[in-house]
Amino acid sequence: MDTAQITYLGDLRTEARHVRSGNVLITDAPVDNQGKGEAFSPTDLLCTALGTCMMTLVGITAKGHALEIEGMEARIVKHMASNPRRVGKVEVYLRIRSKALDQRQKEVLEHSARTCPVALSLSPDLVQDVHVEFEDR
Repeated sequence: MDTAQITYLGDLRTEARHVRSGNVLITDAPVDNQGKGEAFSPTDLLCTALGTCMMTLVGITAKGHALEIEGMEARIVKHMASNPRRVGKVEVYLRIRSKALDQRQKEVLEHSARTCPVALSLSPDLVQDVHVEFEDR
């Protein structure tokens, strides 16, 4: 079964439809590469996929250990490189909020973030600068 169906709308914009759910997202080329920058760029989505994958894996791990982490947040910073143009570095700032976690629980959650499928699928040439912060609530 297809994962997504994508249509080029012209003017450096695409519409991607998730086949199973029907959810739609739009991409635009970034302003620094002839685009409008009115939506996520494909490279923005790559970096966002890393952050959302990390959060999903932390969520799965937390659920398996009966830990509540609602309110977890991530901030993503993309750094482009050139020759060839590509994402050179992604900074991920992950804030995990939970009731008093012990050191082992923190290590397990952080490990799950750093070893998510997207992180493991990206080229070793792409610098993944990951910062995990724990906040008691």
